[in-house]
Amino acid sequence: MAKEWQELTKMTQGKPVTVERVRLADSDIAIEGSFTLPPLANLSAEDQVFVMAFVRCHGSIKEMEEMFGISYPTVKNRINRIARQLEFVEIVKVSAETEVIGELERGEISAEEAIRRLSK
Repeated sequence: MAKEWQELTKMTQGKPVTVERVRLADSDIAIEGSFTLPPLANLSAEDQVFVMAFVRCHGSIKEMEEMFGISYPTVKNRINRIARQLEFVEIVKVSAETEVIGELERGEISAEEAIRRLSK
């Protein structure tokens, strides 16, 4: 499966891909439609391996240096280059108060805990 994925990423050369049919493994069930691939799937095979290694290293640049035999600036530059390809993520800064209220609304904390945290 990994080899097939590498061939697909080479063939598409980073161009957007739309999947039109998905079949469940070991089943005759298929779904047809227009599905876009997730952003990570649009990275080159090499960048996908790099991202997986980064996650497995828990984001340790030092471990990435050792694993790939590259310098700190090279790791940072590659991470930054990959990050620019994944700008689909919108980072919204949420105030502490909004976060507490959200947790309260979702039932993750009690009213007492919310009052205590908002009183700080």
